[in-house]
Amino acid sequence: MSGTETTTTGANAASSYVHPEVLVETSWVAEHLNDPNVRLIEADEDVLLYEVGHIPGAVKLDWHVDVQDRVNRDFVNQKEFEQLMSRWGITNDTTIVLYGDKNNWYACYSFWLFTMYGHKSLKVMNGGRTKWEAEKREQTKDVPHFEATTYHAQPADESIRAFRDDVASGLKNPGRGLVDVRSPQEYTGELIHMVNYPQEGAQRGGHIPGAKSIPWAMSANADGTFTPPEELRQIYGSNDITPDKDVITYCRIGERSAHTWFVLTELLGYPRVRNYDGSWTEWGNLVRAPIEK
Repeated sequence: MSGTETTTTGANAASSYVHPEVLVETSWVAEHLNDPNVRLIEADEDVLLYEVGHIPGAVKLDWHVDVQDRVNRDFVNQKEFEQLMSRWGITNDTTIVLYGDKNNWYACYSFWLFTMYGHKSLKVMNGGRTKWEAEKREQTKDVPHFEATTYHAQPADESIRAFRDDVASGLKNPGRGLVDVRSPQEYTGELIHMVNYPQEGAQRGGHIPGAKSIPWAMSANADGTFTPPEELRQIYGSNDITPDKDVITYCRIGERSAHTWFVLTELLGYPRVRNYDGSWTEWGNLVRAPIEK
């Protein structure tokens, strides 16, 4: 299914990405609001935004509830993911369009998780809520209800997920690229505790040894759309994060780094990128784990 259009950053920007089919524009979404083969999912950092108003027909993905294991620090299992998709009336052939606030960081986090469970037709609305609202497009407070389906997920493909042992074993590997996508203040250790995110605390500040500081926000424009491909290649290439490396991204809990995973994997076509969702809340609390400031 095509439908990718050019972004606001240039006539050929979207088509110059390696996988332009993963992006759709707000105008495309507006034209497909009543398409039964398309399901819109809003995934926000601010989970109250959906109730304020959302794109007609969109369902709400609450990351604190819908996709988290209730006991372990982990995601829902295959069966639970199937139940979630079925509840939203999604089939294996449905085109899922993800969008949200904060330049789509939780939308990209969802894209990463849905990719692990094998959904084939996944897209992100370029610009997210920011662009949709700026264009004064239609919003509603109505919550849609869909007839339940029978959805079949694949077992989780964790080749795109990194764990702490994967990170630790490659600290001195010159063929590995480690990307810290947090703010410069988090990277240096100047900022340890984030007031608005008490669940993301760590006992120590700093970064994993050898990690390059490339804040995730560098890959987004002011209007919420993704940075043009030539600028993205310069940003990562100048920091020695190149396609020939095994790349691991991390932040505090894996959501901002999933945005960078999306950029590197889907927009730039890097073949080996993993998201370390344990991130700094795990590494910064590990006994004897090495850190740099």
